[in-house]
Amino acid sequence: MADTALMSIPGQVDPVPAPREITPRADGRVDLMGLPRPRIAELLAEAGLDAKQARLRAKQVFHWLYHRGVTDFEAMTDIAKTMRPWLAERFVIGRPEVVEAQHSTDGTRKWLLRTADGHDFETVFIPDADRGTLCVSSQVGCTLNCRFCHTGTMRLVRNLTPGEIVGQVMLARDALGEWPKGRMDMPEEETAAEYSADGRLLTNIVMMGMGEPLYNFDNVRDALKLVMDGDGLALSKRRITLSTSGVVPMMARCGEEIGVNLAVSLHAVSKEVRDEIVPLNRKYGIEELLEACAAYPGASNARRITFEYVMLRDKNDSDEDARELVRLLKQFRLPAKVNLIPFNPWPGAPYECSTPERVRRFSDIVFEAGISAPVRTPRGRDIDAACGQLRTAAEKKSRAERDRESTESA
Repeated sequence: MADTALMSIPGQVDPVPAPREITPRADGRVDLMGLPRPRIAELLAEAGLDAKQARLRAKQVFHWLYHRGVTDFEAMTDIAKTMRPWLAERFVIGRPEVVEAQHSTDGTRKWLLRTADGHDFETVFIPDADRGTLCVSSQVGCTLNCRFCHTGTMRLVRNLTPGEIVGQVMLARDALGEWPKGRMDMPEEETAAEYSADGRLLTNIVMMGMGEPLYNFDNVRDALKLVMDGDGLALSKRRITLSTSGVVPMMARCGEEIGVNLAVSLHAVSKEVRDEIVPLNRKYGIEELLEACAAYPGASNARRITFEYVMLRDKNDSDEDARELVRLLKQFRLPAKVNLIPFNPWPGAPYECSTPERVRRFSDIVFEAGISAPVRTPRGRDIDAACGQLRTAAEKKSRAERDRESTESA
């Protein structure tokens, strides 16, 4: 049984604080996953190394950890053999536990992951011809209760730590076999062919998984800084998108302190409808949200803000809704792109997907006004990995059921 109580939620639409420090490991070792170089150096110094040696070892460990994807200190070949057991006695390099891995017929992959204290969350990889996108979770559950979203029917348990967020990226790279190969202790013998990646490269990250990233701002920021570090995962901020339902007070900080692309879950153009399907709108209304978008640091025609708009039959999909969307985006002079998302059904959902003809008509109206409005192709529906479907349904299965399904799939 998980030992972490549900997070205290002051109100349905209020931010929630991180409840506690990371739970210590039972064996006393410290997990280095999610830690930046300076913190690794501090830990090494606390463990007995002098300051100069601690900085050197931290640089080496950081490289092996985030650039090479190594999980065993013995594989760190440029660190003295006598030092490796010393590190292994005191530290560990973790990964989220994989409870279940599913493959969609369209190539999408979904992993059900478990934290060290027994809570489940999900991450999804979506392959395309010219990119591979990882959809990363920021919380266990969600507090926003968006009515079209299956994740919103869960209760929020807790925020994910920086290590648990970065760990999703590391695990995906493990599965895709894309870590560079080659020996660090003999660089003069390492050829370009040896220093290569196998399999499909993970090229993009979207913070669009379970949870509201801006309600876990500090941990998301610290995790993404590791992802963007040139000496680590080295993914450009232009290839990272953070999606928010509209936590207005945190949006400027997101642009200033993280600097990634912004996506906004808009989904409606009137207060009445958005209050219903995105309850956060009752706290931060549409105009306040769009003003924050207009002021988002770095937004430009070259780096447009993406507005996500799920298409719900007879709820937000009329010609009038499309025209009002155009009016709002132009009123605030927003460098915008609109992603039209066919609603992905789930058991008990209170809505239906708009017809293909209605979606095309909506898209045409927005396009004709000079705003890009592509229709997103649903991916991973057959494994409940599509937008709005993440809910860790597998937590209700017994271990025997999961083992049987895995055997049948194989």
